[in-house]
Amino acid sequence: MHPTQKARMQVGEPYDPADPELRADRTRARVLCRALAAAEGAERVRLTRELLGRDSTTVITPPFHCDYGYHIDVGEHVYFNVNCVLLDVCRITIGSHTLFGPGVHVYTVNHPMDADERRTGIEQGRPVTIGADVWIGGACVILPGVTIGERTVVGAGSVVTRSLPAGVFAAGNPCRVLREL
Repeated sequence: MHPTQKARMQVGEPYDPADPELRADRTRARVLCRALAAAEGAERVRLTRELLGRDSTTVITPPFHCDYGYHIDVGEHVYFNVNCVLLDVCRITIGSHTLFGPGVHVYTVNHPMDADERRTGIEQGRPVTIGADVWIGGACVILPGVTIGERTVVGAGSVVTRSLPAGVFAAGNPCRVLREL
């Protein structure tokens, strides 16, 4: 059993997002995302480093939104186009040279299907892993627990509900493999 709500969240156990520590962490991320939207050049690089918690060659074209930032683990030369949203209650791992089109959403958080349970406010997350050299087309949605293999291309507007292998082109709602690359 993990002692704090944050520790529970980070390992994918049910947690309470109203916890004061988690609320403060989300506020920090929102402030950094707003500052990132107004920044240019070296200041944008510094804010990206602060948001993600490490030096990075990641390029973010604002606006960009995330829950915490510190659960987003990016490789080198990752690019986020405008309006990307990463709900990072669990780890989001992104390989090097991966491209995100405009309006891509990546979700790690999930809510109970039962309405009575949902009213409690308790959430649970599952990590998302995206390999190196992946291209996620604009307006895609990637759901909790998904893994996308390296060199895969996901067509614009897709909803990725299940993991995708390496080296394929996949598209649709729900997203499915259309051909090998």
